[in-house]
Amino acid sequence: MYTKYRADIIYPLRLTFVIWLVFTIQFYSHIDFGFLGIYPRTLEGLIGILTGPLIHGNAQHILSNTIPLLFLGITIFVFYNRIAIWVFANCYLLTGILVWMFGRSFYHIGASGLIYGLAFFLISFGLFRKDFRSLAISIIVVILYGGLIYGMLPTVSNISWESHAFGAFVGIGLAFMYRNTPRLD
Repeated sequence: MYTKYRADIIYPLRLTFVIWLVFTIQFYSHIDFGFLGIYPRTLEGLIGILTGPLIHGNAQHILSNTIPLLFLGITIFVFYNRIAIWVFANCYLLTGILVWMFGRSFYHIGASGLIYGLAFFLISFGLFRKDFRSLAISIIVVILYGGLIYGMLPTVSNISWESHAFGAFVGIGLAFMYRNTPRLD
C-alpha cells in the first residue's frame, strides 16, 4: 500500500522539483526566464504552453504556488489515480493553450493556471459524482482554497487572471467529462 502511494505522488513531486530547479537557475544566473512564458497569439509564445508553468517571477510567486500544487496534485493522484495523469496533463496543457489563444498580450508565467485547474476539478468532481468521498474532498478543497474565486477577477494588471479563469474552466470540464469513471478501490 505504501509503495502504491509513493508511486502515485511522484508526478506532482517531480514537477515541483523542476519548477524549483528552474527558479534556482534563474535566480543564480540572473537571467529572467519570463520570455519563456506564454505570449498569446505569437509563434514564440507557443513554447510557453510547455514552459510557462515552470517559470516564476520571484520567491513569493513560487512559494505561493508550491504548497497548493503539491497538496492538490497529491490529492488527485492518491484519490483518483485512474484518471490523475490525464487530469494533470490536461490542466497543464489545455489551460496553456486557452491562455495562448485568448489571453492578454503579455508574458503569462507560473503554475497557477494548473493549480486552478486541479482545484476546480476536485471541487466540481465531488458535485458531479455525488459520492461521499468525492464530496468530502470537494468540501476540504473549498475550505482550503475557496478564495481562489477572487483570483479569476481582473483586479491586478500583472497577474494572469486568464490563466486562473481558464484553469478553472478546464478543471470543471474535466470533472464533468470524468464524472462516470469507476473507482479503483
